Amino acid sequence: MLNIRDGRYVSPDLRRSGIAMLIPSLVFYANFLWLVLRSGFVAWRGRYDDKMWEESSRSVIRMLEAIGVKIEVEGFENLEKVEGPVIIIGNHMSMMETLVLPSLVCPFKPVTFVIKESLLHYPVFKYIMASRNPIAVSRTNPRQDLKTVLTEGCARLENGISVVVFPQTTRALQFKPEQMSSIGVKLALKAKATIIPLALKTDAWQNGTLLKDFGRITRRKKTRFAFGPPMTVEGKGTTEQEAINTFIASKLKEWED
Repeated sequence: MLNIRDGRYVSPDLRRSGIAMLIPSLVFYANFLWLVLRSGFVAWRGRYDDKMWEESSRSVIRMLEAIGVKIEVEGFENLEKVEGPVIIIGNHMSMMETLVLPSLVCPFKPVTFVIKESLLHYPVFKYIMASRNPIAVSRTNPRQDLKTVLTEGCARLENGISVVVFPQTTRALQFKPEQMSSIGVKLALKAKATIIPLALKTDAWQNGTLLKDFGRITRRKKTRFAFGPPMTVEGKGTTEQEAINTFIASKLKEWED
């Protein structure tokens, strides 16, 4: 488990190798590829469980820190204070949050993601994602995606599994509230589940040219996550949607470089 103190995690100061300082992205992806291959083989054999997922996610954090990426997380107490599963609704910047969040959430609650279907087609990585019983959506048919999230999301929550939702239409470095759909709030309303808003800044992991999910890693930008106070949905959820957007926007403003 990460060294969490007073509801916060801050990357330790580490001595880094010369090669990691010279070619950080190459060093990271070499280690990451080996992790994916090992984990994918275990998942292919049907033996990749929650504990291994958390450990793999924590390994990704260590790999990022080893090349100089600084990570700060706040608000763990908000995850801890809610009994049972929650719906975590946040903005979406890069592939990093999908890989890092399990190590942040799993110590408190079992969790899965609403993901784009394409992640289930990546070589090897698809076995890892499929083993986590995610909710896969097309991102091209909003009506069908909503039906899928409501049906499968309620089923996960009933089984005690929290759900992470990134409701933006696409990844974005600049947060625009109008790009946030209400799909996560609608799930919370239907399932009568608690929402934990999530603000994140993961632009240290840049989008790639050939493969969007795998771009250059830069250590100049600090990575941040913040879990906000829990909320329950009343009425149609308009107020709660605005509160989520306000929390994210205020944190990103606070974190401006």
